[in-house]
This record gives sequence, structure tokens and C-alpha cells, in this order.
Amino acid sequence: MSKAQARTKTAAIKTTKKKKPVASKASDTFVKCLESEGVTHIFGVPGEENADLMMSLLDSNIDFVLCRHEQAAAFIADVYGRLTGKAGVCLATLGPGATNLVTGLADANMDRAPVVAIIGQGSTKRLHKESHQNMDAIAMMRPISKWAHSVVDGGTIPEVLRKAFKLAEAEKPGVTVIELPEDVAKEPVLSQPMPVLKTRRPAADHKAVSEAVDAIVAAKRPVILAGNGAIRKRAASQLRRLSEKTGIPVVNTFMGKGAMPMDNKHCLFTMGLQGKDHINHAMDQVDLVITVGYDLVEYSPSFWNANMDKKVVHIDFLPAEIDYHYTVSVDVVGDIADALWQVNMELERKYAGKLPLQNIDSWQKLRNTILADFAMEKDDTSFPMKPQKILWDVREFLGPDDYLLSDVGAHKMWISRYYQCQEANTCLISNGFCSMGFALPGAIGAKIAQPEHKVLAICGDAGFMMNVQDLETAVRLKLNVVFMVWEDGEYGLIKWKQQNQFDGKHSRLDFGNPKWDQLARSFGMWGKTLTRSEQLVPALEEAFSQEGPALIAVPIDYAENVKLTKRLGEIECTI
Repeated sequence: MSKAQARTKTAAIKTTKKKKPVASKASDTFVKCLESEGVTHIFGVPGEENADLMMSLLDSNIDFVLCRHEQAAAFIADVYGRLTGKAGVCLATLGPGATNLVTGLADANMDRAPVVAIIGQGSTKRLHKESHQNMDAIAMMRPISKWAHSVVDGGTIPEVLRKAFKLAEAEKPGVTVIELPEDVAKEPVLSQPMPVLKTRRPAADHKAVSEAVDAIVAAKRPVILAGNGAIRKRAASQLRRLSEKTGIPVVNTFMGKGAMPMDNKHCLFTMGLQGKDHINHAMDQVDLVITVGYDLVEYSPSFWNANMDKKVVHIDFLPAEIDYHYTVSVDVVGDIADALWQVNMELERKYAGKLPLQNIDSWQKLRNTILADFAMEKDDTSFPMKPQKILWDVREFLGPDDYLLSDVGAHKMWISRYYQCQEANTCLISNGFCSMGFALPGAIGAKIAQPEHKVLAICGDAGFMMNVQDLETAVRLKLNVVFMVWEDGEYGLIKWKQQNQFDGKHSRLDFGNPKWDQLARSFGMWGKTLTRSEQLVPALEEAFSQEGPALIAVPIDYAENVKLTKRLGEIECTI
């Protein structure tokens, strides 16, 4: 072999050798892992302990959305996660930044929204002792999350990120928290992002499915109760198929709205008020309740199974919670959509010529009574406006694929009872943790997740002011979100509950409010305070024609609260 050939061979060998991996700064690797997970937005308020991570984000395709309060950032991530199915991501610094996230994260976790929270931390060299803003944030986060972990070695970042997203998005979804200390963020690391693989959820046990079918066939007066887990698209589709195949009507919880379309004769609307509403009376005559994706935090079974005389078929991702009034006869555990599909196939196989099992027309008197109830105040012109009239007009105005977000307060009770949906997950209510201040930032998350649809947030004047600072975020992002404030100048729901409990008496609960249209203008957005009921629909039209956010303030007649309580005590069963 000539010298020239030897040199050529040596060069060829060198070129085929694998290049040694080049170390990256840990914060850069962290961001690459976020990109690998498909993250497009991070919502938050950074601090100096996040500085390296923020610099790494500058070189990424991820849009960091600067918020005005960490709680708002968590609520935005909460709703973004609910509507996309991908974990919403929020960020805060250590100490007060982390504590400000807590309410929003607790809300997301209890309402089953996938969220990954990233929090900063001081150097690991000072965490063993008393030092500036040092606190055990991970210990604080554990009770309100599925998993919380502090990164102590930059080389573990790919595993930590993959685990955080996998757990947050796994059923039932919830919150995971990653703490990145400032010195760890600077470390050189060789590890690379891990591949994101789809995890198939387990199917339900065939014996449990068979037992569920037997219970359904044996029942004389069954009802399906659709909860928060039933609003996933595939689950809602199979739920509708089961209802129509069997002739069994569907009642939904506050968070299960739209699992069965409101104009379908199998829909018996919403259950959740603590008084004896139409549905509660009907439930007294039911012998089997098929719960689908039902969380007990939504509505205690003591309100619909007080005498523990009903059989319960529980269909959910997790085994049934233990509750004295939740008398589960069959526990069907697995992917909800697949479990419902199995039940449907079993029914078709065994009872093909005998379906439907029930006559849905036997429920139409009750359904018509409820529909008449909804329409009772639709032509009312009184002012301040009645809640029923506002919600009638709003439902008529919004399309079936548009989004309504409810904050927490007296208005939530009215929205839950009167506002019904055609599509699942189009009415977002916090009914697990029930945190005031949810709807304003949540609407920002909804609009970012679903920019082609209208987004309306209905807030009480108390809850609205709890995160009012993030109106500036909506203005800066030019998001056409409409915020409707029901103004009564007091904590109306607390007053309502105190009046019911203490013979009409209540504590001092009133407060002052800003001039709403002036408040809107000060943020650089359109705003209007109504003075007549007929202004509502034109105001909605004008608000949704703006390039940015808009505010509508509506003086509300909450004398209707006590009237509704009285009516719920007088309603008779109309089956």
C-alpha cells in the first residue's frame, strides 16, 4: 500500500468515528427538552434565579408570555392544558414567586388540568442554612401536585422533564413541579432530550364490563351521570352512543357540560346545586346510576344518594373513591372511551334486537319542564338584570364551539344551572378547588389555545378584581377576550349562603368598585357599563369586534338568589 493510500484510509477511519458529544449548559438542555415535549408557550414571571433559563429561552421557538402575577400565570396554564390536552407550562422564581403559584396549581390539580410548573431556587450551596428567600418549595408543592422534584444534577434534566410531562398528562391529569436551582442551571451537561413516546392506557377488565352490562339491563330506572372525565372528545362520543343505544338519559355535573348536547332528547342537563332541583327529585326515583368520569369533589354523592338505595356502576380511569354514599356495585377501571366502547359492543352483541332497553320518551316531561324553567325570564327587561336573562342572551349569542369561563361566586351557581352546552369542554368552571380569580387569566389561556373561537369570561366583581392586573397581559397580546363583570358590590355567594343558614341574616360583605369603563380605558381597552337590559346583546357584538380585549359591566339583581332558594324548596317532581 502506498503512503498516499494509507493516508486516505486513515482519513476515512477518522471521518467514520462518532463525534464526542459536546457539553451544553444545563439551562440550554432544559429548554431543548421543553421543545422536545412540544411546548410552544410558557406563562410566568421570572426572577434572578431563572436568569439562565430565560436566556436559553431567547434562542428557542418557545414563546414566553410575561404575566403580571404568578397566580394568573398558573390559571392561564391550567386552562391552556384543559383545552389542548398538552400540559400548560408556567414559571416563577423562588420564595414569593413559588408561593404565588400555589392557588392556581392547586386549582389545576383538583380540576384535573395538565400543568407543568417550573420554579427557580437559590444555589444548592446555601439551601442547607438560613438564607435569602430560602424555603422548601418542593415540600409545599407536594400536597397540590402529582409529583414535585428539585433538580440536583444537571445530567438528570432529560429524565426529570420527560417524567414531569408524562405524569402531568397521564389520566387523571394534574400538576407536576420542577425546581431548577440557579447553580445547577449553569452546569455543563452531556445528556440529550429523551424521545416522547405515546403511552396506551389500559383497557377495562372484561368481567367488570360484563357485570356493568348486566346491571344496565336489570335496571328499571337508570341514569348516566357524566363528570369531568367524560368531556374528553372520544369519551363524550362513546357516552352519547351508550345513551342513545340504551335509551338512558344523561345528567352532567358542572364540569361535565356538553358531554351530551343540550338539544339531544337524552340530555337532562346539570345537577350540582345543594337544594332540591328538578334533577334531584328525579334521582330519588332512580335505581341505577352509571357514573362516567365522575369526581366526588364535583358534587358529593350524599346529595343524590342520601338513602344509599341506588346501585352505582363506576366507569373511570381510576378506581372509585371510598364514600359512605357512593355505593359502587361495579368498578370499571380503564380508559373511559375504551371502557364505554366495550360496554357498547357487549350490549350490541347480547341484545342487538332488544335495544334500546329504556324508553327515553318517559323522561320528556321532565326535560320540557326544565327547558321551560330556563326560558322563564328570557323576555324580562328589568334592570339591574336578572341572571337568567343574561345567560339566555349569552347562550343565544355564543356559537356551539365558543367558550364561556365562569369565575367563582354567585354567578357560578346561575351559570351552572342555566347555561347549557352543545359541545364538551366549552363551559369551563372551577368546581374542584373552586378558586376565585380563575376566569380572567383563564380566558387568556383559552384564547391562546383556541384563537379562532370567541372567549367570554363571566366574573363577579369580587373575583374579577383578584387578578385584574392581567388585563394588561391581554391588552399587550392583543387578545379579543371579553370580560363580563356582574356587579353587586359585595361577596354575593357568601351572603346567599349566610342568608340561607341564618334566617336571612348575613355579616358585613359589601365593598366599593371602580368605574368599570374608566378602568378599561386606563388599560387601553374598550369598556362599557350597561344601564338598560336591551344593551347587552349590542354590547357583546361591539366587544367581540374589538382588536383587543373588552370589558362589559352589568349591574345584577341578586335578589334572585333568595328567590331561587325558595323555588328549589318548592319544586315538585315532574317525571
